[in-house]
Amino acid sequence: MNQTTHNVAESHSTGYKYFLALAALGVVYGDIGTSPLYALKEVFHPGHHMLAQPENIYGLLSLIFWSLMIVITLKYLIFILRADNRGEGGILALTSLVTPQPDSGNTIPRSKGFLILIGLFGTALLYGDGMITPAISILSAVEGLSLITPIFNPYIIPITLAILVVLFSIQSKGTGTVGKIFGPVTLTWFIVLAILGIHNVIQTPEILNAVNPVYIYSFFLNNTWHGFVVLGSVFLVVTGGEALYSDLGHFGRKPIQQAWFFVVLPALVLNYFGQGALLLRNPEAIGNPFFLMAPHWALYPLVILATVATTIASQALITGVFSITMQAVQHSYLPRLHISHTSAKEYGQIYIKRMNQLLMVGCIALVITFKSSSNLAAAYGLAVTTTMVITTILFYVYAREKWHWSRLTAGGLCLFFLIIDLAFWGANLLKIIQGGWFPLLVGIVGFIFMTTWNTGKKLLNQQLHQKIVPLADFLISTKDSNAHQVDGTAIYLNRNLTETPYALIHTFEHFKTVHKKLIFLSVITEEIAKVSIENRIKVENISDQNFRITARYGYLEQPDIPRDIENIQLGDFSLDLKKATFIIGKENIFATNHPGMAIWREKIFSMLAKNELSAADYFQLPKDRVMEIGVQIAM
Repeated sequence: MNQTTHNVAESHSTGYKYFLALAALGVVYGDIGTSPLYALKEVFHPGHHMLAQPENIYGLLSLIFWSLMIVITLKYLIFILRADNRGEGGILALTSLVTPQPDSGNTIPRSKGFLILIGLFGTALLYGDGMITPAISILSAVEGLSLITPIFNPYIIPITLAILVVLFSIQSKGTGTVGKIFGPVTLTWFIVLAILGIHNVIQTPEILNAVNPVYIYSFFLNNTWHGFVVLGSVFLVVTGGEALYSDLGHFGRKPIQQAWFFVVLPALVLNYFGQGALLLRNPEAIGNPFFLMAPHWALYPLVILATVATTIASQALITGVFSITMQAVQHSYLPRLHISHTSAKEYGQIYIKRMNQLLMVGCIALVITFKSSSNLAAAYGLAVTTTMVITTILFYVYAREKWHWSRLTAGGLCLFFLIIDLAFWGANLLKIIQGGWFPLLVGIVGFIFMTTWNTGKKLLNQQLHQKIVPLADFLISTKDSNAHQVDGTAIYLNRNLTETPYALIHTFEHFKTVHKKLIFLSVITEEIAKVSIENRIKVENISDQNFRITARYGYLEQPDIPRDIENIQLGDFSLDLKKATFIIGKENIFATNHPGMAIWREKIFSMLAKNELSAADYFQLPKDRVMEIGVQIAM
């Protein structure tokens, strides 16, 4: 855990990189790899007024091909993946790279504040994506049963719900064991995609002419407004771009690129072109071109494989939501939550019970409400396109400030990406009424919660700061007044080690006593992903038997205080946690009309604070050695 997985990948053998590339197939490309199940079918949805005529088929396949080449290959694989935070990726990591820490105490320039806000909104939108992806992926796979026999029609939704319940129920077990088969199963899936595509392309090889971008021009010339509207469905082929970037830290840039160029891209292109070839021969196959590419005898195994593949894709999105939630907690945008690490070897394998429950309820509600993958497709896309637009804006700032690109170079490239992003975004914006409102609503709610929590914490710290005295002055005053000292060791958790913890001031005012041994512990979350063991703990003697301890963790690490400070040497004694008491301040928040936030936001902050995981649980402190000091705070 001393270095990121990215660095591990760089330092191992070529064989290990290929192993990571295989593993990346299941986690990174599960989402984009299952898009052939529904993407082309939705392009020709009756509501789009798009007939399965040769000129439309060629134009749409050309759009799909060049979307994969420009959005995924050029934008994400070649450029965006290079914008990593010590090997970690994702929109929240990118936001932290181009903005100062919001709790650093410095005044944040308005332009940087805007970047933080849009970065947070993009992050919040991914929660909506995390709910829709499992629902639409699994539902679209199970719908393949209806092609075998109509007997399955009444059971498609119940079967989908059962799979979702099982999927979310096993999350607490961790993905370690299941993860071992993710890569091989997904590799099998991509091989099958390629075989189905080749089988159909051989029968109608002229479909390969669709790589010519001239067909795109002809398509928009012939279809104008309807051509623009259908971009919302074409976008379904690249929805995994943001998930790809978020999973950068798990595998590293090179394994992800190898998996794309050698396996994923060829398989996807062949399959989409195979579906197009089928439609040229049989336009009526538009009802479900993916499954109709296969011979009838192969439908059962294909449905089973598709269901497994979509379940894996859903697993990847669920894990991604867990990851961005942990990052948000570490950046003080969400209250502390209980985060379980389900693997001693793979740090990215985590489980967050509350988030898992929220996702499961959301997915079940979506399936019951929308009832089919076609209806869900109307809700899919707006969240991801908005996040992609924000990623492009943040990348421009990153390229200018970190790579020192000129305005012309950075602006020209990002403007090219932005034009494409905005075209997809505009088309998806038209789907708000049909279902696009759902991820937007989830994003807005998440954004309100994140900004409210962060602002509320700042206001709370300001109030507490008014009652705080310098630590040095407090220790001198207790010594000069000959304050009564009781035996034992007290460990006070405090963010700022130059100030006196309010819990200590509170207890001294009431009991006029202090412990003989005082330890002031500060836990700092660094901007890097992980902190090496040698840089984890810093000890400083203040006076006599009073010490400061600073524990540093990366923003992707969960603190484990007992593990890291047990038996450390403090002057002439070794710290024995069995004889020490952790003293923590506990603020009880009340919403008022005082200046600060709107009262409705203060009520949200108060609610979040009451449901926040206690510091004792978050830092994994021994429960029998913790004392909480309650403080009433009026916001």
